Amino acid sequence: MDMKLVILVRQDLKLPKGKLAAQVAHAAVEATLKSSGSKVDDWRSEGQKKIVLKVPDEKTMLSYVNKAKTEKLIAAVITDAGKTCIAPGTKTCVGIGPDSEDIIDKVTGKLPML
Repeated sequence: MDMKLVILVRQDLKLPKGKLAAQVAHAAVEATLKSSGSKVDDWRSEGQKKIVLKVPDEKTMLSYVNKAKTEKLIAAVITDAGKTCIAPGTKTCVGIGPDSEDIIDKVTGKLPML
């Protein structure tokens, strides 16, 4: 089975590159830690495919979280601590998966890449 993990990043925050990279890393790690061991093992054995996609805003991002949960996918929302350039409690991105590419694509397949 082809496995992948996707990270959805809010574009309205206009995060600096370093901050964006850190938030994406948080999402990938948190989603992986929440996932079942067997799915993580399968994903790792296939090379840990990760795709970063963009969403326009928080409302849209959270709608994809709900769609992911409807498909029984792990969805790890990252909320920033506010120590650098954005307000505490800001939801910056979400990691979905790792899981079957077919199921994830049902939810996020139409979103543009970052």
